Amino acid sequence: MRAGTALLLALVGPALSATVAPLEFENTAIVRTIELGGSLVKSTTTFAVRGLRNGAKQYSLALPPGENSRTRLIEARIKGSKDKLTLDAQPATPIGHPVIYTLDLPNALAENGTVQIVLDTMQTHATFPWPKEASQTDAQLLMFQTDLFVLSPYETVVQRTKIKSPSPKIQSYTTPKGVESFTSEAVPVTKSGATLTYGPFNAIPVSADTTFLQANQRGINVQYGYDYPVLEISKLRRLAEISHWGANLNIQDEIHLHNAGPVLKGHFNRLEHQSQKHFNRISAHILPDLTLHLPAGIRDPYYRDIVGNVSTSKLRVAPRGSGRLSELNLRPRYPLLGGWNYSFTLGYDAPLADSAVYDKESGSYIVGVPIMTLIPGVVVDDAEVMIILPEGATNVGIATPFPAKSQTKETHVTFLDSIGRPAITFQYEKLVNTGTIYVTYQVSTAAHLRKIGTVAAALLTVFGVAIAARRVDLSLTRKK
Repeated sequence: MRAGTALLLALVGPALSATVAPLEFENTAIVRTIELGGSLVKSTTTFAVRGLRNGAKQYSLALPPGENSRTRLIEARIKGSKDKLTLDAQPATPIGHPVIYTLDLPNALAENGTVQIVLDTMQTHATFPWPKEASQTDAQLLMFQTDLFVLSPYETVVQRTKIKSPSPKIQSYTTPKGVESFTSEAVPVTKSGATLTYGPFNAIPVSADTTFLQANQRGINVQYGYDYPVLEISKLRRLAEISHWGANLNIQDEIHLHNAGPVLKGHFNRLEHQSQKHFNRISAHILPDLTLHLPAGIRDPYYRDIVGNVSTSKLRVAPRGSGRLSELNLRPRYPLLGGWNYSFTLGYDAPLADSAVYDKESGSYIVGVPIMTLIPGVVVDDAEVMIILPEGATNVGIATPFPAKSQTKETHVTFLDSIGRPAITFQYEKLVNTGTIYVTYQVSTAAHLRKIGTVAAALLTVFGVAIAARRVDLSLTRKK
């Protein structure tokens, strides 16, 4: 059944409506809710499904190719349950055709049995500034584009789409034309505060098919005001070093920050910026500072850029065990306007005991290393996370919250190392949420003592060289 359905769905064409898949289920209702933001856009779609025959178990979902390419987080679950369902992407479809995902329901449906499936997605770079340029005093407007109809390989009784803006400042939106056959409303879109509602649309046939797409699919544009800078991290390099001798977890982040808001029109006026700052009226597309939340109990933080140390920062360290996070307010050397970049390095030391445990039964250490410091609403285009284990670590195991693009192992050599330290590097792209990488390893007593031997050997070498140097006579005449 699975192989046959996958083959038919992979072809997704006009003949799809004649396959067996639409006869298994019917969508009694589809409600899609889109929450607009800056770099990230969240979508939640609820499918009210009815079984058309006994034993219907494998359900299929469809995403337009453009939306699928922007989607970096996709999860499905049964409404009311927190357990995630496994989504299997079908083989590559022809260019321009919908992308099909399949899932197995926890319990097969009987004829006329019902279930509600919730699909959560997170899209990156789904908005862009419009207008593309803005002066220092202009408001920031973003544009979001999507499709009117939710695609499905099954017939749908009724469907709605709700688009929620962060504020009621919706500048313009599309009123679709030529959809009279699916709705009795004179105007198929209504606005209420910060929410646009498209539909209801009734009696929609199989829509994941090229015939329907060419005849009925419509595009939607929404232009809205966004009161925060649109931030992206073009590149992140995190170095996490585990030290047992110092009982320390050192974190160092090299961050390349980009303001993806409207490009500055004209030249930057420092006087105008100071005036806006004084009256607390800084334009939304200007970033004067950035607040990060770091672990409790951190020490020895540093913040520098390519020029050197940056002193315009404030750190409030939360006590260990308080259940709160430390708060670091960073102020770059210059305000970050649309289209501008800023690269900086941030590092700190954290108590190892707060992120590591020792399993006596296996003799293994378990250390949790966050992939990144969470900055709400920010997408990381390219991330590299290197975890450096103690020297002599063996039997290394890894558990990641989500698959990495690539994963490599190497040996990292630093000061006073004899054989080097195992290091694991993870590559990620289009990160939209943080997670924790758990690393397990064992370190023998001999490996712990190797550092003492290395330090002792280094000191003896220095003393030996000093003694030998005192005995060497490089003068031209013999001393009396």
